[in-house]
Amino acid sequence: MRNIRIGDYLVEQGLISQEQLENVLAAQREAQGSKRFGEVIVELGYMSEVKFAQALAGKLKVAYVDLANIEIDGEAVRKVPEALAQKHTIIAINTQGRRLTVATDDPINFNILEDIKVSTGMDTVPVLATRSAIKKMIGKHYSMQNVDSVLEGVSQFGDMEDDDDGSKDRVESAPIVKLATTIVENSFRADATDIHIEPFKTYTRIRIRVNGDMVELMNVANQVHNSLTTRLKLISGMNIAEKRIPQDGRFTQVVDGTTLDVRVSSLPTVNGEKIVIRILSTGQIALRKITDLGMSDYNYNMFESMIKCPHGVILVTGPTGSGKTTTLYAALGELAKPNVNVITVEDPVEKQIDGINQVQVNSKAGMTFSAALRSILRQDPDIVMIGEMRDSETAEIGIRAAITGHLVLSTLHTNDAASTIVRLIDMGIPSYMVASSLIGVIAQRLVKVLCPKCKRPRMSTPDEDKLMKVTQPVQIHEACGCPECNNTGYKGRTAIHEIIHCTAGVSTLIASGAGKEEIEECAKQHGTKLLRDNVSQLVQQGVTSIDELVRVTYAV
Repeated sequence: MRNIRIGDYLVEQGLISQEQLENVLAAQREAQGSKRFGEVIVELGYMSEVKFAQALAGKLKVAYVDLANIEIDGEAVRKVPEALAQKHTIIAINTQGRRLTVATDDPINFNILEDIKVSTGMDTVPVLATRSAIKKMIGKHYSMQNVDSVLEGVSQFGDMEDDDDGSKDRVESAPIVKLATTIVENSFRADATDIHIEPFKTYTRIRIRVNGDMVELMNVANQVHNSLTTRLKLISGMNIAEKRIPQDGRFTQVVDGTTLDVRVSSLPTVNGEKIVIRILSTGQIALRKITDLGMSDYNYNMFESMIKCPHGVILVTGPTGSGKTTTLYAALGELAKPNVNVITVEDPVEKQIDGINQVQVNSKAGMTFSAALRSILRQDPDIVMIGEMRDSETAEIGIRAAITGHLVLSTLHTNDAASTIVRLIDMGIPSYMVASSLIGVIAQRLVKVLCPKCKRPRMSTPDEDKLMKVTQPVQIHEACGCPECNNTGYKGRTAIHEIIHCTAGVSTLIASGAGKEEIEECAKQHGTKLLRDNVSQLVQQGVTSIDELVRVTYAV
């Protein structure tokens, strides 16, 4: 049993089939030994990284640890030099007397354990963790030690800088380069989506957006601000001499093995340039499947039946940052089969997907949404994805494409599903065209998920019952805050949806030019569950809090 190969062990345990094992071995042979068995099986999607690590731990009789949910001892981390931790992808997690427990994804590699023993002078006990979790923890724990030294270097650099010419040589000096890199790294590790670098009279504040809320990351002296903005403008390809008008740029940076696509926007304010950085992880992070969008079973079945339609328009709506693009990409991932031609027009292309032709809008060169769409329809597409229906021209071409037998996916900024239909008619598209081409509308929002470690149960009050549309008090949970969730009470987000499937009754109403309320009423009779129904269900299940219900659906 001890010497059985891991692949045969997985088949024996019923975790993969014999055919899948053959595919993995063939792919491994193709890679000519450059990839390990575990990497290939995860890449092919037969097992998740966590599942494989747990199975490997079971076979090797080694403990498996989930690094995200255990307390890592800072003292233990400091015993292993960062270079060694990076070289072997390991992180020390605790010490007991002369024994050092180390998380690794290769617990039977004695060279690694020997290296650590020589470096620390302690006996090493290996435990198994996933490679990506270890990389994230190395970044997180060693970078906190680095930040202080970087800020120290920067403050000395600030003292040296008397004249503010932001010259290239000065900006390239190490402390500022390090600071810019560290800000992006730490923000990515904190799961931030945006970084705001805001200049004020006496200091510069750096904040990040985590789970939709702004959190302060650090403050730096305002002498540093000009050099930091020049550095960021330099690497993102902006004009560093122009400080009077807004500019946009982008760059890529590798953090913990993940390539980030970073968008940068500068805006002149009274105290200097404000920089906002948008972090997008590129195609290396797997596309979400439609089963991972957090839809209720009922909404999921509705969504699935919609994307089976061969032609028509499917719209995803909601405010900025409500996960519309993620939903569209998930639908595209489901639809992009080898026998169909899928083309997208986006501004910007956020994730690059294999097997899909993606077109980037470039207004300066005259490549607008409408211009791109016109030429795309001559490219014999089956499915067209339009990043956003911004104007009546784009909307009209999209609707006409649907009527001529294409499946069109797009987004719009509206508050709910019914008002989307009214908006299309307001944009000047005849109601009969909307009625005949629209398959359905998905309105969505993101709500914060309560931290499972510290949420506290209680019974609902009469006012809350009214909000949730229930007749008697039910058990709900509220946010508390613990180290696990950075004392916010929430960990991660999930989506809530409202789906109107344009069945015969709804289409007739649209064609007759009905208003929002009538369409909504008819859709409810045909089984549409509103955003508030969806979120109140999550509140009752203890997934989110009543505060989120009010924040997301107030006055909707």
